[in-house]
Amino acid sequence: MADTRGRLETEIFANQWTSNPELEAIKARVLELEEEAEKLREVQSLAERQLMYNPLAALFYHMSQEERIDADNRSVYVGNVDYSATAAELKVYFSGCGSVNRVTILCDRVTGHPKGFAYIEFSERDSVGTAMTLDNTLFRGRVIKVLPKRTNIPGITNRGGQRGRPWARGNRFNNGFQGRFRGNGRVQPWSDHY
Repeated sequence: MADTRGRLETEIFANQWTSNPELEAIKARVLELEEEAEKLREVQSLAERQLMYNPLAALFYHMSQEERIDADNRSVYVGNVDYSATAAELKVYFSGCGSVNRVTILCDRVTGHPKGFAYIEFSERDSVGTAMTLDNTLFRGRVIKVLPKRTNIPGITNRGGQRGRPWARGNRFNNGFQGRFRGNGRVQPWSDHY
């Protein structure tokens, strides 16, 4: 009798939860979201594999320092680029300057959104000078900045030694004079400077 009652309670409990249409809709939506998440994982892994095996990307990372300097001498930096601009549009815009090898639009690592600048690599060094004439012109409603690309040398940074401490390097108020006392400028009760 207790066994029959237990089965009956289980069936009633199961029927109560499965007959609820809201719960069924939620379950269906969860299944859809799980399938969509799986598809996104597949697309992401495919994109990562393509990026790893991209011959142009591999070519750049396996270049010697001299080859990178040569590529940088044939490239320009383009600033204030519209965030919705594509590499194809930039290639068409700069194609009048010479043959374009590569267009790189940098994106934020976390969000994936464009940072607002790009690099254009040309086949010939003379194209850089021609591209410089496009400085302060309109591209997609924005005035772009075109400069020759600088070469980054590993291990050398462009940071000043005393960043964030204007009193250490001098400014228009103190001309490098650090003052008599060290620290944050507050008088300590144990100091003998009176």
